[in-house]
Amino acid sequence: MPNVTRVISRAIRQRLDWNRIGIAISLLIVVIAAVTLAQLLRDIEIDKVAAALRSKSIREILIAGVFVAIGYVALSFYDFFALRTIGRDAVPYRVAAFASFTSYTIGHNLGATVFTAGVIRFRIYSAWGLSVIDIVKIAFVTGLTFWLGNAFVLGGGMAYAPAAASAVDQLPPWINRLIGVAGLIVIFGYLIWLMPRPRVIGRSNWQIVLPSPRLTLVQIGIGILDLGAGATAMYTLLPAHPAIDFITLLVVFVTAILLGFLSHAPGSLGVIEVAMLVGLPQFAKEELLASLLIFRFLYFVLPLSLAALLLGLRELRLLARSASDLDRNRWRFWKMRSSDCTRALWDCAWASQRDRVRERKRSKTQSN
Repeated sequence: MPNVTRVISRAIRQRLDWNRIGIAISLLIVVIAAVTLAQLLRDIEIDKVAAALRSKSIREILIAGVFVAIGYVALSFYDFFALRTIGRDAVPYRVAAFASFTSYTIGHNLGATVFTAGVIRFRIYSAWGLSVIDIVKIAFVTGLTFWLGNAFVLGGGMAYAPAAASAVDQLPPWINRLIGVAGLIVIFGYLIWLMPRPRVIGRSNWQIVLPSPRLTLVQIGIGILDLGAGATAMYTLLPAHPAIDFITLLVVFVTAILLGFLSHAPGSLGVIEVAMLVGLPQFAKEELLASLLIFRFLYFVLPLSLAALLLGLRELRLLARSASDLDRNRWRFWKMRSSDCTRALWDCAWASQRDRVRERKRSKTQSN
């Protein structure tokens, strides 16, 4: 027993140590981003930002909005793929899409994504018989999809255009190229590891059969579509001059998204902006900031409002249905009680009549 207690306490301490490290990294990213953003915005001219906002055409904004919508459609397949991976095939796509959109959008904008998104997922999927363990499995598979997609896109981008990453992380291009190639090698090695037989991780009820190599490529494709659509939306909103190639923007954009994710800041607020401003110094800061403001509205604010509205309408519908079911049950109970009372009164009347008849017969018998 002491050995078991020692092992458990050691595991808890290790878990707490990793949590502290994660919190420290998040705080460090947020602090660095805040300081850098303050320095970058120190000489910003608000009038120029407003002028840049007014100069954006409706056509550009609509095209960017279309690509943002494509990105959120790709995001819906995160949950749909995870449900099929854990064997929950009965949940239809529309439910998976709704859960993925609302949980990711609200969770990422509020911060503490793992907890907030998990609560929303459980609220939606519990109606389909999914347990807390199922929600944890879904979070694992969706996280795997996210990281595989990011590793592939960022690895390929850094291998092809390492100088773009150097603008953000300040590392020499050759180191960034090595990091990119290493990321691609890790993905390739993971695919080879999956080939011989189905790989199972976890124990007991927590077991998950990892997707096959073919399905893992589907996972990577989902991540690529998600990130590619978001990057294309940002690319559409960039100032026309100077012109940059899409790969450069893609590397900077994915790096910004990852830093925002690691910071756990609500909506990655400030972190994405800093990474983009630092990674794209060739643009005038006022014009780039205007593009980032429009992108944040399209990618974060508008989806958050829609997700909150849809989730609120769902809760109101469930509340109305519960009230309707309660009224129906009360009416059914009242009818049953009324029927029981009527039957009881009828039985009492018959019993009274029967007793009177018996009493008359007894009286006649005694008189005779």
